[in-house]
Amino acid sequence: MEIQRFQRLIEEIYYEKDAARGLAGTHMWFCEEVGELTRALRRGQRDELEGEFADVLAWLSTLASIAGIDLEQAARKKYAEGCPRCNATPCTCG
Repeated sequence: MEIQRFQRLIEEIYYEKDAARGLAGTHMWFCEEVGELTRALRRGQRDELEGEFADVLAWLSTLASIAGIDLEQAARKKYAEGCPRCNATPCTCG
């Protein structure tokens, strides 16, 4: 699935509720999901990782939507030429 399509899907499912909660409240939920991903990584819970990565991506997508940011466009703009500092792939920054 392309990033833009995923962001639109998350908007269809959650945007109304997340926008009503606001950027700050939704950011708190995002942070909680990052914590759950961190816990799964630390504990080596491989069976949990896929779902936790998906949850973090979904919450990141909804934050971007609330802020009016198209994630695919933002990623393309910043990383299409490689590393934003040295423009190399792989990065050659020191």
